[in-house]
Amino acid sequence: APAVFTEAEFYQQNFDPQEYLKEYYSVNSSQEGKNAFTMQNLRSLHKMFSLDGLRGKTLIDVGCGPTIYQLLSACEHFQEIIALDYTDQNRRELEKWLKNEAGAFDWEPVVKYVCELEGDREKWAEKQEKLRKKVKQVLKCDVTKANPTGPVSLPPADCIVSTLCLEAACKDLATFRSALRNISTLLKPGGHLVMLTVLGETYYIFNKKVFSCLCLQKHEVEEAVVAAGFEVMSSEAQPYTVPDDRTDVSAVLSLVARR
Repeated sequence: APAVFTEAEFYQQNFDPQEYLKEYYSVNSSQEGKNAFTMQNLRSLHKMFSLDGLRGKTLIDVGCGPTIYQLLSACEHFQEIIALDYTDQNRRELEKWLKNEAGAFDWEPVVKYVCELEGDREKWAEKQEKLRKKVKQVLKCDVTKANPTGPVSLPPADCIVSTLCLEAACKDLATFRSALRNISTLLKPGGHLVMLTVLGETYYIFNKKVFSCLCLQKHEVEEAVVAAGFEVMSSEAQPYTVPDDRTDVSAVLSLVARR
């Protein structure tokens, strides 16, 4: 793990979205092991967004990065989506896909896999179009600020999804707990929080650059969620047992909570 935690500015300077996507989201049959992490997360998201009550008008994605996988199940249940990320080049990369620009990342195999989970692999092109139409805004955010989207104030949403974000953005448990309180302000009372959080991870690597991760245990995440004013509805840690030299993750936590 890096000697000094890689915070926001390090991402702005060093995070290359295209290299990240290539390393972690290029799904192909020759790299079964490398795809295992993403496939597991897609199954978890499918399961969480199938729960009763996880629907409404607005969904906010906190820390979207340059990815869309975390919205593929969600977009069936919400009318509009707002995506938030700190890093300028991540938001630009996401916009590229949303606008169907040349050189955008090819998410087709991932979209097909989610459609398969939903029972109709052939609906993939339709789902892509649906998601492109539903993402209404892509905005800068900083989860360490009391108003993460400041100076913009968003109307409170029905649901927040946050995948693999807070543990990479927060250098210690106090910052993590405070970030959860900050993002809870984006949510209506009665609204839901859907999280995927890596457990036991201290670093992840791509393109020869090493990024920090706050090493968390399941109970620490659950306690932080409760302290931020939520009631945990479901929480399940799935071991990640595939040998992977890109990260030391030991499990991924799927958590749904209600404000």
